[in-house]
Amino acid sequence: MRMGLRRFRPRTGPREHRVVQPLHPLRHTSLRAPEPVGLLLGDHDGLNRLAGLFSFTAYSRRTIVHVPLRDGVPPDEGTGEPVDLVLAHHSYGLRPGTWPELRRSLGPGTSLTVRTDEARTERDAAARRRRADCRDELRHAHHARTVFLFGSRDVFAEAAMNCAYAAGWGPRQKGVAKGRMAMVSSLPGLVQRPGGGHPEEMVCFKPYPSYAHFKRPG
Repeated sequence: MRMGLRRFRPRTGPREHRVVQPLHPLRHTSLRAPEPVGLLLGDHDGLNRLAGLFSFTAYSRRTIVHVPLRDGVPPDEGTGEPVDLVLAHHSYGLRPGTWPELRRSLGPGTSLTVRTDEARTERDAAARRRRADCRDELRHAHHARTVFLFGSRDVFAEAAMNCAYAAGWGPRQKGVAKGRMAMVSSLPGLVQRPGGGHPEEMVCFKPYPSYAHFKRPG
């Protein structure tokens, strides 16, 4: 998949960061925090592009991927506060508390085109699912109206495949032809926080609203 991104090189003290965002917003995609159950809701375009962003993250250990979602078109289903999404590897060492300052320093950025390798992503996702002793999990945090997902290659690859599955099979689910959302998959391996309660982020498909309410010119 070819994706248009915007790249930023902000600094915090002596460290230079590499941050990327989608070049064009995911207008009909939204996210609610997993507290304990969250909702990632999107149309075919949004879920497909999210799959590409998860795949890009899987092989970009030195990059922060920021997906602005809270200013999109508000969905008419689901509850909770809309939040943005940040993806980063465990090894990057990003702390959620430092993100607001880092985001304010992004600047205009420069355009960038990248290509993801779906075959490699699928192989790494399958390898994670086959490992009975797999401890590769997504650690999550919620701060400053943003959900942070921290992981490593294989768990991000599986998240990419789950989003791609939802984008492809979502249109076939019952009720979507009438505009209703349908749960299709979920993000893999969210770490349980102290105190119990199994966190989950459901991935749901919701078709783009029809154009029936628009009037033809003239």
